[in-house]
Amino acid sequence: MAPVALATAAAIKSGVITHSSLYTGDKVTDMPLSRKDALSFAGVLSEALPYIQRFAGKILVVKYGGNAMVDEQLKASFARDMVLLKTVGLNPVVVHGGGPQIGDLLSRLNIKSEFVNGMRVTTGETMDVVEMVLGGLVNKEIVNLINQNGGRAVGVTGKDGQSIRARKLHVKAKTKDLDEPEIIDLGHVGEVEHIDTRLIHMMLDSDLIPVVAPIGVGEDGASYNINADLVAGKLAESLQAEKLMLLTNIEGLKNKAGEVLTGLSAAEVDALIDDGTIHGGMLPKIRCALDAVNSGVHSAHIIDGRVEHATLLEVFSDVGVGTLITNDRSSLG
Repeated sequence: MAPVALATAAAIKSGVITHSSLYTGDKVTDMPLSRKDALSFAGVLSEALPYIQRFAGKILVVKYGGNAMVDEQLKASFARDMVLLKTVGLNPVVVHGGGPQIGDLLSRLNIKSEFVNGMRVTTGETMDVVEMVLGGLVNKEIVNLINQNGGRAVGVTGKDGQSIRARKLHVKAKTKDLDEPEIIDLGHVGEVEHIDTRLIHMMLDSDLIPVVAPIGVGEDGASYNINADLVAGKLAESLQAEKLMLLTNIEGLKNKAGEVLTGLSAAEVDALIDDGTIHGGMLPKIRCALDAVNSGVHSAHIIDGRVEHATLLEVFSDVGVGTLITNDRSSLG
């Protein structure tokens, strides 16, 4: 990427454009600061053009979570990014989490939270709170933020139009007293059985930004809380999205030396899982990204959501703020 775009991308990352962060080529250094700012801005717009042309009309599924959901500055940055993407012709679809907000309300209601393998055991009482928080409080806050920044967002859950058909998720956990793993019922915790994309397509065709809460509905009409990464991945597959973007609280996937891996093929990710480089809490997220790219999604991105305008940097520049995963090594380019 040219120096002007690299410099301005760095400025966007830090949130500050300073004299030292601007392009300092011979033709620019003697100009007033304000003019250099303008030239840098024009350069970024110009270099973004090929990306805008390439992705115009394409669907991007963005999983929104982590610090980006709780830091006020990052929340505003994310909302503006979604509006900008839509304005220049892309079709963002937002899927959000809300674990900390659920935990906070449960605590205030004196409802104890219990976890198995990192997943919240969701009783009928807890599910009522999950629906209140995800389908109400969090979803409508995101919708309002996007709309206040000039967008036209509409919030839905997977129960609307029975868009996300779910089934109960059972997990296996080893116990000291049993030779075989015990199957544990997590209550209203589900996994995606099927996604009907007609409602999402209707919203996109109406120039709206869908904001989806990860709540599914079972065959019997029961509500299920589903991991937001999983919903985002399955939705990207069903929509045959151009990109799946997962906002996280890490810089990206790292090798054993602690270096961020900016571009990986699906086969290389499999190798990193096999040798233990990718492990623990990152495994479900990475498997979700792998399933997506192996099912027709062009690329998946593990993005550092702690960086302002992270989504724009990943879509419209070569700088990026995370790890790109594709099914084909040659497309990493």
